[in-house]
Amino acid sequence: VHLAESEGGSVQAGGSLRLSCAASGSTASDYTMGWFRQAPGKRREGVASLGSDAITTYADSVKGRFTISLDNFKNTLYLQMNSLKPEDTAKYFCAANLASLAPWTRLLDANYRYWGQGTQVTVSS
Repeated sequence: VHLAESEGGSVQAGGSLRLSCAASGSTASDYTMGWFRQAPGKRREGVASLGSDAITTYADSVKGRFTISLDNFKNTLYLQMNSLKPEDTAKYFCAANLASLAPWTRLLDANYRYWGQGTQVTVSS
């Protein structure tokens, strides 16, 4: 599967952005899909995931603010980000794995095989 994220953007704190990730070559709903981010000087961290079982998993830092979803018709994964904070500033990546992952492992980047190129999100205070 090939993954391509949309362009990110810059927003003020409290604002919203929606990232998209177009999947090609395979049916995204067959995969475990995830969003990850990496800020300068920090390790890449899992943000949200959506399994083929439709179970979603979120990092504690984004619960209640971010929503992951999949448009099966468009074969596109989304990350709706609301109430953005400066600490959300990072490069965001979508990822996929054909294996069925247990929900508690879906925010571990080592469990994903396919990755997009990443897109920058900047939140100013």
